[in-house]
Amino acid sequence: MTEFNLREYTRQYCDKDNRVAALNFFGTFAVYFVSLWLAITQLHLWYVLIPACVVHAFSAVRLYVLQHDCGHHSLFETRRQNELAGHALSPFTFAPFEVMKQNHNLHHANIGNLDHRETGEINTMTLAEWNAAGFWQRLQYRLYRNPFILVPVGALFTYFIRYRWPKNTVRFGWKGVALHNLAVLAWVTLIWALSGWTGLGVYFAASMLGGMLGVFLVYLQHNFEDTYWDRRPGLDPHLAAIEGSSCLDFGWWFDTAVACITLHDIHHLNSRIPSYRLRACHYNLPEEIAPRRIRFPEAVAALNLKLWDEDLGRLVPFPRRAAGLEPSGQGAA
Repeated sequence: MTEFNLREYTRQYCDKDNRVAALNFFGTFAVYFVSLWLAITQLHLWYVLIPACVVHAFSAVRLYVLQHDCGHHSLFETRRQNELAGHALSPFTFAPFEVMKQNHNLHHANIGNLDHRETGEINTMTLAEWNAAGFWQRLQYRLYRNPFILVPVGALFTYFIRYRWPKNTVRFGWKGVALHNLAVLAWVTLIWALSGWTGLGVYFAASMLGGMLGVFLVYLQHNFEDTYWDRRPGLDPHLAAIEGSSCLDFGWWFDTAVACITLHDIHHLNSRIPSYRLRACHYNLPEEIAPRRIRFPEAVAALNLKLWDEDLGRLVPFPRRAAGLEPSGQGAA
């Protein structure tokens, strides 16, 4: 199927339906609040607490994805409805809507562009940059790309600290960020007033779990062995969308739990498709042209891929030579 035909095919899935959108919006909020209430009130019952925290974490990720849809104006039928919904979701996702929307649009505009990696969520060095780097830069990058640091510390830093003042805040609207932070403070204060420090601790733990799930999924969206990076003018936007973004095949239940953010390839090709139509769009493709699907074992193995090798055109692990910390002019082992 040609690029034009594939784009043409996806257009039939761009229709928005306010009834389905409202079910996703209010239904996810219901799960979010009920699971949090259960986790706090049944703290003494571990067999209720743990599942409730897990469900709350997934519902928090789902709210974040719905806010992401609102940023593309692809959840509800009108622009105003999406904007209002995006701001309403904001205190519960910890992400200020307007600034995050604009930053995400920059990410879409520069997908796969090695000269604009600052618009991505996960920083990736090239193998040539690694070979030219000094000891401290390599050590810093090694620590950053370690999954035991990237996932938990990344979640803590991104959602609880960095999003209080995201990049480009001054450019895209600091007043909105300030109001958002006040709304987050009001929400957290309400939890504390109703359930004390214990309730706040449960909420923080469940939110951290959701944040770690979010970071893991964000990593996998563009970090896998056969992903795509290039430099302009050779950069192919179609390949950047389809080959540079992943399709995670973790099953129907997982897709539903995270509002199909797992099907990131089709989303990057056509961001106007609502999340509730992405699965049908992807799985109705003829099997012979369907993008490659990454299953869970391969997704975990992708955490070992650290550097983009421009000669091979793929992500590779760190070079093995002497732990790869000292400067070297040689390539990967």
